[in-house]
Amino acid sequence: MTDEEILYGVIQTTEDLGRLARAHRKQRHLTLETVSGLGNLSPRFLSEFERGKETAEIGKVLKALRTLGLEVSIQPRAGAAPMRARPITKEVAP
Repeated sequence: MTDEEILYGVIQTTEDLGRLARAHRKQRHLTLETVSGLGNLSPRFLSEFERGKETAEIGKVLKALRTLGLEVSIQPRAGAAPMRARPITKEVAP
C-alpha cells in the first residue's frame, strides 16, 4: 500500500488496521504529534497502533480512528449465516 493508494475494506489483522490508519494519516499530511494533540492520545500509543500492536486498548483505537476521520463498520463475513439484526440499546438502570 502506498501513500497514494489506500485500500479501504476488510481488515483481518491489527497490522492491516494500523497500516490503513497510517496511510490515511499520511495522505492527509498529518504527523503523529498533530493527531496526538487532536485526539488527546500519546504519540507512542499512535505509533504502536500503526505498527499493529495487538494489545492496543480498543477505546483508544476507536478514538484514534475517529480523530483521523475514519469509522468502523461491522458486518457478517462473506458466506456466514446472516443473523436477525436487533437494535443495540443501552441498558437503563431501574
